[in-house]
Amino acid sequence: MEPRLVGPGPYRATRLWNEIIELFRAGMPLRKHRCRFKSYERCFKASEAVDCLHELLGSNQNFGPEVTRNQTVKLLKKFLKNHVIEDIKGRWGKEDFQDDGHLYRFPPSSPLKSYPKKPSCGKEVIKFPDWNEPKAGTSQEHIPVKSVMMNSEMWYKRHSIAIGEVPACKLVFRRELTQRNIEEIWKSMTLSRLQKVLGLDSLDEVLDTKLVNSKHIVQNAYNVNKQGIVTLEDKSKELPHWILSAMKCLANWPSCSDLKQPTYSGFERDVFKTIVDYFGQTKEPLLTFHFFDVFVSVLGLLQKHSKAIEALQISCLLLPPENRKRLQLLVRMMARISFNKDFPPLSESVRTRNLMVQAFSRCILCSKDEMDLDELLAAKLVSFLMDNYQEILSVPSALKSSIEEHVVHLQRVQIKYAGPDTDVTFPPPSFCHQISTDEFESCQRATGSQEPLAALLEEIAMNKEISVKDKKKKLKQFQKSYPEVYRVRFPTPETEAVLFPEKNKQKPPILMWALKKPFQPFHRTRSFRM
Repeated sequence: MEPRLVGPGPYRATRLWNEIIELFRAGMPLRKHRCRFKSYERCFKASEAVDCLHELLGSNQNFGPEVTRNQTVKLLKKFLKNHVIEDIKGRWGKEDFQDDGHLYRFPPSSPLKSYPKKPSCGKEVIKFPDWNEPKAGTSQEHIPVKSVMMNSEMWYKRHSIAIGEVPACKLVFRRELTQRNIEEIWKSMTLSRLQKVLGLDSLDEVLDTKLVNSKHIVQNAYNVNKQGIVTLEDKSKELPHWILSAMKCLANWPSCSDLKQPTYSGFERDVFKTIVDYFGQTKEPLLTFHFFDVFVSVLGLLQKHSKAIEALQISCLLLPPENRKRLQLLVRMMARISFNKDFPPLSESVRTRNLMVQAFSRCILCSKDEMDLDELLAAKLVSFLMDNYQEILSVPSALKSSIEEHVVHLQRVQIKYAGPDTDVTFPPPSFCHQISTDEFESCQRATGSQEPLAALLEEIAMNKEISVKDKKKKLKQFQKSYPEVYRVRFPTPETEAVLFPEKNKQKPPILMWALKKPFQPFHRTRSFRM
């Protein structure tokens, strides 16, 4: 049986658990063993199981080579507790598995986990807020509007009402957006982007969107210092000063500006233990219980590096600001210690990088209900965070720009025209309110609506492709409909006459021979007679 990549989606941890069990049962060699003068068929030693499963996890792209032998032993303990394996006497249910020579076997059928049924949290449809709420007793029609880049031909088509070719259109004014409106827009577009990056049809199975706080997203996006670290409005939620000093000391080792150099051996280990103890006492992981399934789903994208980075950027944007700040400071310290060649070893038996992962993975990611693969999944995520923390824990610039542009778009005056091109959808949709034709005509004459009309008039005036007759006709119609706009462009008859210069008709030159009569013979008159 070949291992396969388990992608993002609901119940990813359960799918991984079942996959590992199937691979382990298929790949574990079974032999005949003797124990206390008795032979046992189709069994294996505990140490053989550790060797096999450790190799299997290391070569599996869902986990990777960073899985330690100690983590493999912990997973086998959970196998024994859940009756995936049993000892040769059929005993199971306790986590007393050791990496030794005790004999174990597979039960007739290893139970695969069924997908849990999550309590219905109510499917929330993320909509843009109706900031232009109608008054009581009135009904208004919502029509989606798409912003269109127009060339001169489109301007002529769209504004041809000035020359009587389109019967009607609707001018839509929007009120100024409130802070709550903007926060809800951030939430809606952020979740939409996360769903797209994860490639899911819905976020319902991995996230209860009602638990996503829109204020947290906006604060994480805008309340940051020069280093990109979140600044908290509530200073009581800051880390204690002594913890900050300890983290800064190890992160900047050996050049720490605000602390004197240690005078005894093992100082750095004591400081490190103090930090581990502090974060180990937290009741909830920094990535919170609510977002556990989201981050586990993101692990399915680690083979696609850029998508995994973006998915983690967006997911971390959903965290409470105090959690995001602690995560930023902690992961930055872990990465700096791991990559600092001058940092003294913190353990005689464990590499510094592996020690960082083991010490802090549970305080970063774990589930509320104990999951059998918690430790392995957390270790995988924390390792990726350490390697890419500067990108992951920064505000996603592309998402921020698109949301800001959309907010500006919603605050502009929009014109709704009749025609087949108005049915184009614009995700996520924006909404406006329909007005009557009389209201539109009144609005069109307002100062704010004269700019597009002036552009249309200029287009008609400078169009060299229409005949002089048609141009005069269109200008006359425009002048009748919008005399004020026309008067600004053509204040005097002379300015209008410039468009139609009189052509001086040149008469053909008169030839001398045309003035002369045809030759006639000379006749003598009587006056010359004698």
